[in-house]
Amino acid sequence: MVSFEFDIDWRQTAWVGFGAVLGLVVLWVFHSFVGTFVFALFLYYSTRRINELVQARVGQRTVSAALSLFVIALPAVLLLIYATAIALQELQAFSQTTELGPYLDYVRPYLDVSSAFENPRDVFDQAGGVDLLRRTLTQTTDYVGVVGTAILHLFVMFSVAFYLLRDDDRFVTWANGLAVDWSVIRTYAVEVDASLERIFAGNILNALVTGTVGAIVYSVLNLFATGPVSIPYPALVGLLAGIASLIPVVGMKIVYVPILGYLGVQAAVTGSGWEFVAIFGLVSLVVVDVIPDLVVRPYVSGGGLHTGALMFAYILGSLLFGWYGLFLGPMVLVFVTHFLRVVVPELLPDESTERPADPVYLPRSGPAADVAVGEAPDSRTDSRVGHPSGGVRDGSAEEPPGDS
Repeated sequence: MVSFEFDIDWRQTAWVGFGAVLGLVVLWVFHSFVGTFVFALFLYYSTRRINELVQARVGQRTVSAALSLFVIALPAVLLLIYATAIALQELQAFSQTTELGPYLDYVRPYLDVSSAFENPRDVFDQAGGVDLLRRTLTQTTDYVGVVGTAILHLFVMFSVAFYLLRDDDRFVTWANGLAVDWSVIRTYAVEVDASLERIFAGNILNALVTGTVGAIVYSVLNLFATGPVSIPYPALVGLLAGIASLIPVVGMKIVYVPILGYLGVQAAVTGSGWEFVAIFGLVSLVVVDVIPDLVVRPYVSGGGLHTGALMFAYILGSLLFGWYGLFLGPMVLVFVTHFLRVVVPELLPDESTERPADPVYLPRSGPAADVAVGEAPDSRTDSRVGHPSGGVRDGSAEEPPGDS
């Protein structure tokens, strides 16, 4: 009879089990607030380069992180929330005249909350001083629970982004001090960082800026519309233009060009309103299309992602996860793509498989931007070819998806 004896280190096993429990708790917390943490990551990447510019002026990491977030990012986020709420109201009005089917179910949970916001046109038509303030306060108090929860999530988002901006270098220094072989892990982490920077600080930031600008500009422009020639659901059109900017080549033109044609038909039928049509076309091209693209496009860097795969990640992520799927879907694509490219060759037994020794793509900001692979962040050695305009080792930069 064969007997088996196992030499179990119960002390180590207990610590491993305790670590597994802690890991499950962390995963549960992240799952409960996944949208909050994902948006916080977007805030970090979208303001990281601005934070470095501010830090170079003020010379203090805490002050620069606070200024970058609460002076620049917070007003932009609040404006985005307002524009989205108005667009949701217009989507609800549009759904009453057009059958949207299951598509309306994706935004139905947000429709009641959006009614707490005033449409700019209604404010313009019903402006009444104290009465307007009283009506706004009444609507807000009706949704005090929802507003309170939103403020809590917003606080967590900005707090996480703040500490990431302030302490990312410290985290990298701490990780480099561990007795771990970081060769493959470092390559994987740096390329993931570069791709997330490209997506969050480039494509998605461009879409959010375009959508917010479009919703506000079209709503204000519609205040001056005369007669039947007016923009249908202006805030919704602006928000859709921002979302369409994620589509390669044509981008937001698939939204505002048909609207321009619709306005042209209205003007031709009524024999008036051609001035408004011309102004709409000019504003759409210059203010909604060109200016946001020129402002945000310099923040886009190479990231080694396929344009079509990235576009489907935006779409499928939003359909699967909801509003935060626009951020989470591309994150999943980034982690999977670079795992297959960097880690899998290390796991294969075939020694002839070429393994990337160094990252192909480097981020243009953050701890990895000015650090040679394998060195501590304090050395600040620049290992990139083409810095600061590139971020790619071979000096090439892949054209990002979006409207060009």
